[in-house]
Amino acid sequence: MVQAGPVVGVHLPKDRVTQSTQGYGFVEFQTEADAQYAVQVMNMVKLFGKPMRINMSAQDRRTQDIGAKLFIGNLDPTIDDKLLYDTFGTFGPMVQMPHCARDQVSGNARGFAFVSYASFEAADAAIQAMDGQYLANKQINVQYAFKKDAKGERHGSAAERLLAAQAQKNDRTL
Repeated sequence: MVQAGPVVGVHLPKDRVTQSTQGYGFVEFQTEADAQYAVQVMNMVKLFGKPMRINMSAQDRRTQDIGAKLFIGNLDPTIDDKLLYDTFGTFGPMVQMPHCARDQVSGNARGFAFVSYASFEAADAAIQAMDGQYLANKQINVQYAFKKDAKGERHGSAAERLLAAQAQKNDRTL
């Protein structure tokens, strides 16, 4: 992580019983810009043969969540998070790593995924370019995801876009 910027601290949570690391950690950078750079550059870089998932912390993510969340349907079972990241990452920065839905018991793919962008422009570009295209020999559909707390309402509404623009304007003035 030092390649991305000055590191202030590192925390690797350990299991209370075995004292072994739990497979994830937290890195604090000197500036938010360094942390954002680390997310962009270090995400999916392999460490000991496994790709790392790099995200901003949940607290930081809450302030970035603008509602540009997409649903990708009719996915082939061979599609994984890395392929989605490589495919959909070309349209703009993502707020968090793409997530392929899997059955909790069997671990089998459920045929859909979610991608969250940092801007509506990136989400709109992804929808325009990818909806109806073929990914791993299956035609996929890409659209704004349904909101969790509002029945039948999708992300990407005019009101949500206005709120996001206002939030970005307020962030610049701070």
